[in-house]
Amino acid sequence: MAEVQLVVQSDDFGMCHAVNVGTVQAFREGIVTQVSTMAACPWFTEAAALAREFGIPVGVHQTLTCEWDFLRWRPLTDGASLVGEDGTFRRTVEEASAGISHADAVRELSAQAAKFAAEGLTLEYLDFHMGSSVPSAYGEVSAALGKPFIYGADESQRFASIEVLSDRDADDKKPWLLDYLDKLTPGVHLLVTHCAAAEPELAALHRPGSYTYRWAEEYRLSDQAMVTDPEIRQAIEDHDIELTTVAAAF
Repeated sequence: MAEVQLVVQSDDFGMCHAVNVGTVQAFREGIVTQVSTMAACPWFTEAAALAREFGIPVGVHQTLTCEWDFLRWRPLTDGASLVGEDGTFRRTVEEASAGISHADAVRELSAQAAKFAAEGLTLEYLDFHMGSSVPSAYGEVSAALGKPFIYGADESQRFASIEVLSDRDADDKKPWLLDYLDKLTPGVHLLVTHCAAAEPELAALHRPGSYTYRWAEEYRLSDQAMVTDPEIRQAIEDHDIELTTVAAAF
């Protein structure tokens, strides 16, 4: 086992077709080692089929929010506190935190995990989408499933570091990532990415000028470029960094 281990995670699998295509490429041709899957989203069935086909290690990306203007998804359950006036998930973590009850959150997140399991997928871990909307619910659901909630108070401490690649300017990502790899210390590190292929649907997720616009295309396409960049792969090899998953590392 190498002294330095790196989990490279890609989030939002199942959100849309472009994300599914990019994520599979990032796993098969790049450095992504595990993928967080959104069971409440419209392209989840395709994501599940791809995960089975290519043996992608997957976790449940627990979802209580939907940030986009034009791609709107609904809960799997009927908890009234889960939704806004249009019947879809609330747009921000702040709105969700203010409105969602613990009981409704637990029912919904349990239903998402059940839908994930019904597709024959092996659950390796749980995390959350966008942020911690109902903190008390995540630990309860993960405990019931017997799998780690990787952003939990105890579980997160098992990582030597947790970093997000995505929300950085595209021109800064490669210098940042090369420096990050160079400075990794012994232990298990988690790097979170958001990958997508350059498909037209990404531009149709939001209104021009929306606060989410950089997350729709810019961050995802530049993440895709980084995780499939041969220079990044070479740097990992040069530094004797072992690519791994949460399940394998812990």
